[in-house]
Amino acid sequence: MTFVLTPPVQASVAVENTTNRFPVRRIFCVGRNYEAHAREMGNDPDREPPFFFTKPADAVVDCPCALPYPVQTQDLHHEIELVVALGTGGANIAPQDVPAHIWGAAVGIDFTRRDLQQLAKDTRRPWDMSKGFDQSAPMAAIRPMADIASLTQGRIWLNVNDEPRQDADIADMIWSVNDHVAYLSRYVTLAPGDLIMTGTPAGVGAVQKGDVLTGGVDGVGTLDVQIT
Repeated sequence: MTFVLTPPVQASVAVENTTNRFPVRRIFCVGRNYEAHAREMGNDPDREPPFFFTKPADAVVDCPCALPYPVQTQDLHHEIELVVALGTGGANIAPQDVPAHIWGAAVGIDFTRRDLQQLAKDTRRPWDMSKGFDQSAPMAAIRPMADIASLTQGRIWLNVNDEPRQDADIADMIWSVNDHVAYLSRYVTLAPGDLIMTGTPAGVGAVQKGDVLTGGVDGVGTLDVQIT
């Protein structure tokens, strides 16, 4: 096969304690998956099934990292998240079968241009430019599932300049990993290399140039990001 252009470099994430890389096919993100966060954003979490948006695969960035403050925003927000990495795909996966499809997990940040997101909401337009911009998904190395005790409980947290911002437990998810991955597989055929960012707890907020973010999910990993 001959391409008329040089194919892009395969997006990938580091694998913990190895030089291997995890190839990224797609990034799906679950919206409003923690009750307190849904309420702080002015929504009622009791009224809706899970919903999803996407980021491009090449939005991922290895951590630790230094990221430039993105263009076209005056209100950049952090959203710490557990990320699951699929090793096998499928459609209409039963919730109890989801663990067999998960290769590993990591911790990541869903950076959001909140002012653009609010404008999109106000004008009933897509969120893409508020969520899917360059370097909007910094991520720690993926830890294989054999080294992870649980994807159902464990502290999830984020500090900005050592000040606590987000602090919860992944047990607080409205839809568990098994449930929302199974639900997603009813709408798209999932594939090896897909990443699913599983939602963020309450406490999201703005960051500025010079801020240092640290966060993690107990038993999964930690990350460090500096905004330049």
